[in-house]
Amino acid sequence: QVQLVESGGGLVQAGGSLRLSCAVSGRTLRAYVMGWFRQAPGSEREFVAVVSRSGNTYYPDSVKGRFTISRDNAKNAVHLQMNSLKPEDTALYYCAAATGLAIATAPKDYDYWGQGTQVTVSS
Repeated sequence: QVQLVESGGGLVQAGGSLRLSCAVSGRTLRAYVMGWFRQAPGSEREFVAVVSRSGNTYYPDSVKGRFTISRDNAKNAVHLQMNSLKPEDTALYYCAAATGLAIATAPKDYDYWGQGTQVTVSS
């Protein structure tokens, strides 16, 4: 059974930075495509970033140039560095693991999910 545990969320002022981490247990990280999603109250879950098994990354325009996803296979961890944060980045951030596509951007493509970590950006 794969388990994902997020950490690193918190309250930050606009323009600030946070680094989210996702610890993966139960199976080697190398087996998965890893992604980050976020969900604000009343909104659908939104794709934020993905890193393939080989390290290729992809971002939506809303975070491109501000967010960076990385994976550390040796430590079974995935990170999301978030810079120049905006109030609209406020959401519950989820880590997810996919066993299929090389680059997966839809929630339905992911097989395992963490419980989420809250990010709040004040103006």
